[in-house]
Amino acid sequence: MPIGDTMDRKIEKSKWKKYRLYVLVTAAVILVGSALVTGASSGDTLKIDNRRIGISSVESGDFQEFIAFSGAVVPIKTYYLDAIEGGRVEARYIEAGTFVEKGDKIISLANTNLLLDIMYREAELFQQSNNLRNTKLAMQQNRLNIQSQLLDLDHQILQSKRVFERNKKLSSKAMISSDEFDSSRDDYQYLLKKRELTLQSFEQDSIYREVQVEQLESGLQRMQDNMEIVKQNLDNLVITAPVSGQLTSLNAEIGEAKVRGERLGQIDILDGFKISAPVDEHFITRVQLSQPALFTIGSNEYTVHLNKIYPEVVNGQFRIELGFEGREPEDIRRGQTLHMRLELGNSQQAILLRRGGFYQETGGQWVYVLDEGGESASKRQVKLGRQNQDYYEVLEGLEPGEKVITSSYRQFGDYEQLFFKNEA
Repeated sequence: MPIGDTMDRKIEKSKWKKYRLYVLVTAAVILVGSALVTGASSGDTLKIDNRRIGISSVESGDFQEFIAFSGAVVPIKTYYLDAIEGGRVEARYIEAGTFVEKGDKIISLANTNLLLDIMYREAELFQQSNNLRNTKLAMQQNRLNIQSQLLDLDHQILQSKRVFERNKKLSSKAMISSDEFDSSRDDYQYLLKKRELTLQSFEQDSIYREVQVEQLESGLQRMQDNMEIVKQNLDNLVITAPVSGQLTSLNAEIGEAKVRGERLGQIDILDGFKISAPVDEHFITRVQLSQPALFTIGSNEYTVHLNKIYPEVVNGQFRIELGFEGREPEDIRRGQTLHMRLELGNSQQAILLRRGGFYQETGGQWVYVLDEGGESASKRQVKLGRQNQDYYEVLEGLEPGEKVITSSYRQFGDYEQLFFKNEA
C-alpha cells in the first residue's frame, strides 16, 4: 500500500508537468499572435475597413469656379418712409400690406414743441414786420420835415437875398453904412450854408434809413423763409405715400414716440424684382459686374447677372445685387430664398478631385492614394488650387484615373500607409 501510494503520487506529478508545458506553449502563441496583430496596426501602417470610407477617382474635365450662396428676392425699387420730424403717433390711416396711391395719408404725428416753436417764430416775424413798418414811417416823416425846413429856408433865403442885393446897391452909392451892408450879406450867406448843411444831413439820414430798411427787409425775408421751413416740418408730421405701390411694412403704433430720422416703413414697387445676397468677404476681389449666376425653380434653370456690388464688409460679408434679363419667372415671389451659383471667370480644362472631408485635416497638402490593386493607400503630397461646390482643382501630385480617399481622415492619425481589411 505505501508503494502504491508512492507510485500514484509520481504519476500525478508527471501529468502536471505535461499540462504546464501545454499552457506555456499556448500562452506563447497568444503573445506572439498579439504582437503580430499589434505590429500590423502600429508604426507606419494601419488596417481599416474600406466599406466605411469614401473613395473618389481623379477626373479630367472642365473646371468652372463658382460661389454657392443664398439670395432673397426683393422688389427692384423700394421707397423708405422716415420720420422727417419726430413726434407721437396720433393716427394710423393704412395698415401694412395695403396698396397705396401717391399722396395717400399713412400716419400722422403730433409735436407740441414744434407748434410752440411756430408760435414763437410767428411772434418774432410780427415784431420784425412792425419794426420795418415803423422805420419806413420814420423815414417818411423825416423826409417831410426836411422838405418843410427846406421850404422855410428857401423863403428866408429869397427874402435875405433881396435885402442883400438892395443894400449892395445902396452901399455902392454910400447911402447906407457898411455895417448894415455887412449884416445883410452875412445873413444871406448864413442861410445858404444852412440850406446846404440841411441837404447833407437829409442825404446822410436817408442813406442810413435805407440801409436800415434793407437790413430789416432781409431779416424779415429770412424769418419768413424759416417760417416756411418750420411749416413744412409741420406738414411733414403727416406721412404720405411718395409713390404708388404696396406698403410692405409699417412700424408705428398709436401713442408711440418717434424720433427724427427713424424708419417707419417702406413702399415696394412691384413692377419687377432683383436678388439681394450676402457673400463671404474672401471673394470681394473676385466678383465683378455682369458675372452670371444660376438658380433653379422647380425643374427650370434661370440666369441672372450681377449688377451692383456694395464693398462695405459687415460681419465678414459684403452684399451684391443681381438682376434678371428680360421677364422674371412667373412663380417668383417677394421674400423667396433662392440657392444660387455665381460663376467666377470662364471654365478651363483641369484635373479634378471631388470635394470631401479630408480637406479639413490636410488643408489640401496631402491625400491617401490607393495602389493599383486597391488593397492599400499611401500618403502623397499634392497641391490643390481653386475649388467650387463639387471639385478641387489639382495642380500637382495626382493623375486622372487614380483613386483617392476623400472622406475624413480624423480616425487615421498620422499613418503613412493604410491597409484594407476588405477589397477596394
